[in-house]
Amino acid sequence: MTRVVLIAALVAVVAGLAAAAGEGRAPTKVTIAAAGDIACDPASSSYNGGAGSELECRQLATSNLLAARRYTAVLTLGDNQYENGEHANFVESYSRSWGRFRAVTRPSAGNHDYETPGATGYYRYFGAAAGNPNRGYYSFELGSWHLIALNSNCAAVGGCGTWSPQVRWLRADLKSHRGVRCTLAYWHHPRFSSGEHGSDPMYLPFWRALFNERADVVLVGHDHDYERFAPQTPSGLRDPTRGIREFVVGTGGKLLRGFQTTQPNSEVRDSETFGILALTLLPKRYGWRFIPAVGSFTDVGSGVCH
Repeated sequence: MTRVVLIAALVAVVAGLAAAAGEGRAPTKVTIAAAGDIACDPASSSYNGGAGSELECRQLATSNLLAARRYTAVLTLGDNQYENGEHANFVESYSRSWGRFRAVTRPSAGNHDYETPGATGYYRYFGAAAGNPNRGYYSFELGSWHLIALNSNCAAVGGCGTWSPQVRWLRADLKSHRGVRCTLAYWHHPRFSSGEHGSDPMYLPFWRALFNERADVVLVGHDHDYERFAPQTPSGLRDPTRGIREFVVGTGGKLLRGFQTTQPNSEVRDSETFGILALTLLPKRYGWRFIPAVGSFTDVGSGVCH
């Protein structure tokens, strides 16, 4: 064997070993999209065959943003289908818009999804991706991040108190993933909001569990607007070192509503633009961009993991 051939063979072996070592490793960068309060009832006067009107039923326009880029995952932040989450409405409205990306969707349920008892339409439509129908909360890995979908419809899952089944599960899940650098959680009803529904202390146990285990980002919907908060503690104190950053993204298509009392630590607010929040998740940090579908508002920034 000549020297050239020998060197080429050694290079091939090294490359093969490197490839084998890399198999199974999490990708270093993933992109996700998120929004809640999405698909109009097909019986709505603004439905317009799915195209919507100027100010309502814009689920097709926001879903077209998902088609413009290949996202690793799509997170829904509840109230996926109005008005009552019937399966027939999911098939007629949600399926023709955001449902085009169901294969990569990891949903969470909202109160309108539960207007159908047990949210049976929601669980039937999303199947195993929505988790156990008796719980509706679950977790998964995405790149180097740990993601947790919670169920803020507390009465349907045994409560959301400190010793409720869901919060005990959450603490155990976080404890078992302490080796993960970055954590994102999402659900429907916001702990903090300047919108119509306002801040809800019912979700304080969620925040305490997440804060104690140094989680980084929370995504919610319910209020039909976009709002970004500075990192803060469960009680709402600004904390740039350990605080969790919350995004309210209720801009998925149904309609938009104005703000009420501006809450402490609210950094950015908009109630005139339908769109999605795109997040780039990296091993030790993340970036965000609000992308408009109807309207012109946008928001761009980045943060580091704890």
